[in-house]
Amino acid sequence: MIRKFLLVWLTFLAGLELLAQPSSPAWKRAEHLRHGINASEWFAQSKDYSPQRLRSYTTLDDIARMHAMGFDHVRLSIDPAIFQCDVPWNQCERVQILDEVVAKALSQNLAVIIDIHPGSEYKRQLSSSDAAVEKFTLLWRRIAAYYAKQDPEMVFFEVLNEPEVGVYRWAGIQQTAVEAIRQAAPQHTIIVTCADYSNPDDLVRMPEVAGTNYIVNFHYYQPHIFTHQGASWGEAYWVTLQQVPFPGTPNQVAAAVSKQTSDWARWKLTQYGLDHWDADHIDGEIRFILEWAKSRRVPLTCNEFGVFRNYSNPADRMRWLRAVRTALEQNGVGWTMWDYQGGFGVVYKKDGTTTEDGDVLKALGLR
Repeated sequence: MIRKFLLVWLTFLAGLELLAQPSSPAWKRAEHLRHGINASEWFAQSKDYSPQRLRSYTTLDDIARMHAMGFDHVRLSIDPAIFQCDVPWNQCERVQILDEVVAKALSQNLAVIIDIHPGSEYKRQLSSSDAAVEKFTLLWRRIAAYYAKQDPEMVFFEVLNEPEVGVYRWAGIQQTAVEAIRQAAPQHTIIVTCADYSNPDDLVRMPEVAGTNYIVNFHYYQPHIFTHQGASWGEAYWVTLQQVPFPGTPNQVAAAVSKQTSDWARWKLTQYGLDHWDADHIDGEIRFILEWAKSRRVPLTCNEFGVFRNYSNPADRMRWLRAVRTALEQNGVGWTMWDYQGGFGVVYKKDGTTTEDGDVLKALGLR
């Protein structure tokens, strides 16, 4: 009798699991996005998109290196300017180079995220101009049609990086773009995100996206006072920070507080210590995000996380990377580290030589 009851109960639980995962290919395809890397400052975040730089800043050999290091996908940040051509895209050298990169990645069995990644001015226009939204939608329709021939199991379309647009306006813009992509490339999986900067607190306010075959993305840089110490963008006081410890407790943070002359920086550092940021704190936040995704019955990915390396203590940086990577993996969430060779990088490039950071690869579980 007990065995029969257990069998019925297990069957019921299995049914719940099936209900929790709709019959969308996005669930299976998310398995291609388990541990990836961002190829930043290449097709985006630059003032120079000349063919010469695009062929030399990061190269096809770097794509092969990403595979050799153990990554299973690459996120290609792409400024809309790449597609501003006076000739058909298949005759535009910038787009031809991008096509070569996509082909190289696929040949290395790396999945590819086509991520539209403009600067803040472009996003400000989306926030205030319906004409800008219409152009953005038309751009996506063209991109999706152009890449529709690529393997839908391995090529993903990400609507926009960190929209910097309010919750409800962004929900409308994103839904319009999603529908345009689906019309042009109905088999491909779309990566959607929440408003503003794709932080966890932005994610939990995200309205639902209509339809299926999409993956929800968020970024994790918590707490920014540690991950962005010394950064010249964002909060003004970040630039004064260095050697901020992780984990953060009042005793550990005391030395960093004593070096500050700004009362605001001292206050933010004190708060950081009192919040007891450690691996358990991070795991608790990731678990909450996963429960949110389960309640929405949507697959989840974290396609940015990292620590600015110029002013952080290397050992503390490794502890944070390991804590976030572990929390994501233990909660079944795929990840894409930021970034390959930029200020958060996994390699250093100098005088034509590329050097892998073995400690970062260990923290990511790839060594």
